[in-house]
Amino acid sequence: MKSARYLAVLGASAALAVAGSPAFASNGVNSNELQQHGAAMRTEHAAASSKTALATSIAAEQMTYHGGQVQTAPKVYVVYYGSQWGTTGSTGLPTTDPSGVAPLYTKFISSLYGAGDNWSTSTTQYCSGVAVGSTTCGTGGTHVGHPASSPLAGTWVDNGVRSPSRASQSQLTAEAQRAATHFGVSGSNVQIVVASPHGVTPSGFGTQYCAWHTDTTVNGQPITFTNLPYIPDAGASCGSGYVATGTSGVNSATEGVTIVGGHEYAETVTDPLPNTLEAWRDDADSTTGGENGDKCAWSYGTSGIVALNGSNFAVQSLYSNDKNNNTGGCSIFYNSSTNQG
Repeated sequence: MKSARYLAVLGASAALAVAGSPAFASNGVNSNELQQHGAAMRTEHAAASSKTALATSIAAEQMTYHGGQVQTAPKVYVVYYGSQWGTTGSTGLPTTDPSGVAPLYTKFISSLYGAGDNWSTSTTQYCSGVAVGSTTCGTGGTHVGHPASSPLAGTWVDNGVRSPSRASQSQLTAEAQRAATHFGVSGSNVQIVVASPHGVTPSGFGTQYCAWHTDTTVNGQPITFTNLPYIPDAGASCGSGYVATGTSGVNSATEGVTIVGGHEYAETVTDPLPNTLEAWRDDADSTTGGENGDKCAWSYGTSGIVALNGSNFAVQSLYSNDKNNNTGGCSIFYNSSTNQG
């Protein structure tokens, strides 16, 4: 596997790393790239004190098209990996979930659609089918799709197995494949989210990354999947208390779930098969972060709380190539190429 793109932890140095700033991961993971990104994405919360310098480095290079596919009709399937999640409750979600991750995450993903969502819409400027090296699509190519209704297509509490206490990438890949078989899905528009339970620490979680995404195959067909550990277990390293919640109703202790989950969703729709053929990223990802989530990791402008179809969530900004007259920048809302911020 080429590598997994991830969101580094907050707090170390440069990738979304741990120790002060969260870490997100991105595409196909090998240990070298994971550590490289982890360090890079760990732009510690301290990075908040040097946002001018960070914004300058982020804007220095736009993302370019690398020839891969984008998701034209995103569908998200969540597998709650392991018997530690308990049984399936009346809502279809797990019964053992002390921080309420499952209802929060599924409500967030279910809200990424239609006119009530102008956070994820910056992804629709990206496409496949244009010249490699392009930084804009215009009306050309086949663009990322913005769902007209909830993109959440299924959930499954897989309590027929026990989640390893320190799952490896190969074990997480096997679970993603198991889930794809359970749901009967495949293809580049499919996102499988492998959600680990409370108390389980997949290898590298909380010290190198907060989450990552990559791709694999099922019966010869591609699927993209995300490793989503139990984010509140990492505390401030993965976003707890990162955004001031005020009177929004957002729970400070679990805001990292949607910051991290949103980061991976946005990267997946714009670069779903990073291990097979990358779509959109910059060419200096070892220093600035490669994908649209990486380049704006732990950055949110003046407020990290957005309203999505009637509910408030904590999120980060996403990188928009066409911001600032096509010079690029981080956007937390996107109504059009000339109306974003």
